[in-house]
Amino acid sequence: MAGKKSASRSRAPWYKNGLRFECTQCGACCSGEPGFVWVDEDEISGMAAAMNLSIDQFESKFIRRVGAQKSLMEYPDGDCILLDPENRTCLVYQARPVQCRTWPFWDSTLESKTAWKETCEECPGAGNGKLYSLAEIEVQRKEKSV
Repeated sequence: MAGKKSASRSRAPWYKNGLRFECTQCGACCSGEPGFVWVDEDEISGMAAAMNLSIDQFESKFIRRVGAQKSLMEYPDGDCILLDPENRTCLVYQARPVQCRTWPFWDSTLESKTAWKETCEECPGAGNGKLYSLAEIEVQRKEKSV
């Protein structure tokens, strides 16, 4: 029995041969159902600088407190506050938070082939473009869960 457990723990994930992704900057991952984009002080500072705002200005305009944490605000329809409503691009793309930078390599999208297929149906960049190796995917997946 112990052998089975260690074998299953060391078994390569279903995406061991890599996955393709190329961000099309369509805004699909930034819109839809309400949720949270968790941000830390370094990310807030980077986004504020990208918008030429002080940290206080940025926080008062774009950040909400959720308990002890901070999240980007949303429009009433669930769109991220930093998603330009006209051209559907991120206002701080080069300084976007880890949660955004690591999409679509999240635990929830990688849990099964079915989850990945659903991601590919929602995101035009998932399943297309650059082939990310297992090692590259794991770096991004682990960065988000920290």
